[in-house]
Amino acid sequence: MTLATDVTHCDDLMKALEAFRADAPLLQRWGTDLAGRMSGGARLLVAGNGGSAAQAQHLTAELVGRYREDRPPFSALALHADTSATTAIANDYGVQEIFARQVAAHGRAGDVLMLLSTSGASANLLVAAVRAQRLGMSVWAATGPAPNPLQACADEALAVAAATGATVQELHLVAVHMICEAFDRAVEPPDAPPGTPSGASPRRTVAGKEGA
Repeated sequence: MTLATDVTHCDDLMKALEAFRADAPLLQRWGTDLAGRMSGGARLLVAGNGGSAAQAQHLTAELVGRYREDRPPFSALALHADTSATTAIANDYGVQEIFARQVAAHGRAGDVLMLLSTSGASANLLVAAVRAQRLGMSVWAATGPAPNPLQACADEALAVAAATGATVQELHLVAVHMICEAFDRAVEPPDAPPGTPSGASPRRTVAGKEGA
């Protein structure tokens, strides 16, 4: 006898996605704001634990590399990715400091710290948020259902209303892609002719010679 495939997970995702659509303006604003800041030299620091660490690294990869079209690279760091630093800090200062100490090292006023957590209660993220705010950084959080400690202490938060952590993470990935979409639209040269790749400048003629 063949058992029917359990589609409960799909049903939960579809239900959560309907509510998630209301957060599109927030994600649009985050992407546009990031583009403005990072085009002026600011950087993005991102942190998470476990699966959320993978989501954090996904976001930074899209910004340092590219999302869809070619464009200049931007400074974005996934704080968990430096294993030597994280393990040394955990050994010398305790696990709660692994992100906060890196924020103190790399963060500057005007930068953004984005923190991802399905529970919204990870102690190392909460400590990092406080450290970033003391430095004059903006703290954005992507969490699971509100209320939760991280959502409460962040400057702005996307709190995903979903039944399970797995569904929260899936919608965090959607959020990452929506932020990147808005980011790329915001950094595209407004005067670029049709067909010019994002981040590229049209060729111009200088003193009778064609130049880049």
